[in-house]
Amino acid sequence: MEEIQNTEIQKLQKELEDLKKKVSMLEDSRKDQLSIAIVSGDLDKILAAMVISVAAAAMDTQVKLFFSFWSLSALRDPKKCPKGKDFISKMFGMMLPKGTKKLSLSNMNMVGMGPMMIRMLMKKQNVMSLEQMFKEAGELGIEIVVCEMSMNLMGFKKEELIDYPNLKFAGAATFVADASESSIQLFI
Repeated sequence: MEEIQNTEIQKLQKELEDLKKKVSMLEDSRKDQLSIAIVSGDLDKILAAMVISVAAAAMDTQVKLFFSFWSLSALRDPKKCPKGKDFISKMFGMMLPKGTKKLSLSNMNMVGMGPMMIRMLMKKQNVMSLEQMFKEAGELGIEIVVCEMSMNLMGFKKEELIDYPNLKFAGAATFVADASESSIQLFI
């Protein structure tokens, strides 16, 4: 009887050790990294993503932003006009905001007055502008990945995007791979 109990105890101890190893592997599989998928092109949502990103990067967390669909408007440089677009691409380009200063709010846009009011309040309260946040993000090494599929669907060209030091182009699989390694994943 005692032999059977010892065998059972040894078996349980081995299972416990195996479980400890698996937990350790899971803990080690996540990086101190924040991955955010940004699909909204609304000023307040882009602001939220940038505030969170800059704060995380300032705390030495690696940050990767995946801009897709409507959020690409925030990355368009209003001074750049690429040539060779087809009709649909030109239409998307005309209908969608071009740059951070043309983004509207998701709520209380107030016939276009909302963004101006938010920017005025931000300035009054010494909050960095969205443009300053992008500059700070670049200096902190925050990586922006532009969804190539969205860019192609909307007819945007690489030449019309902002000059940003850590700008890359990839597909959704790249974001999924990055996010799977991240300790924090957000969708905005």
